[in-house]
Amino acid sequence: MASAVTACPQCGQKNRVPTAASGTPRCGTCHTPLPWIGDAGDDDFAAVVEEAPVPVLLDLWATWCGPCRMVSPALERLAQAYAGRIKLVKVDVDRAPGLSRRFEVRAVPTLVVLDRGRVVARQSGAAPEPVLRRWLDDALSATTGGQS
Repeated sequence: MASAVTACPQCGQKNRVPTAASGTPRCGTCHTPLPWIGDAGDDDFAAVVEEAPVPVLLDLWATWCGPCRMVSPALERLAQAYAGRIKLVKVDVDRAPGLSRRFEVRAVPTLVVLDRGRVVARQSGAAPEPVLRRWLDDALSATTGGQS
């Protein structure tokens, strides 16, 4: 399974964060929750998203989509702000046609919050970060953990 190197926002230590794991990533040095950001496709979606121990903010995007590129930094900032509470997973719809069909993507970006594979909230199109934050808070209040 793939992994990424993420710097701890607290101490700066670089940590290897796997795309799929049974727990949430924490800094190996100071144990601060780390932002969990990864990619998924048709083949590894179940392991990366459906088996995630925290709610997943799914970003269904395309490389040719301008609004997708504009909203991506805001989503990454949300992943940092909600470290330990959510996982941001990006899916390139052109490389994952099965997921594009499964989530009936008609416009990109399409954002979906999933809790243990169950769709909790869905939004199509880009939005400013404060709007996305309110939408995410509402979605998280509907998850099994009920944390926002």
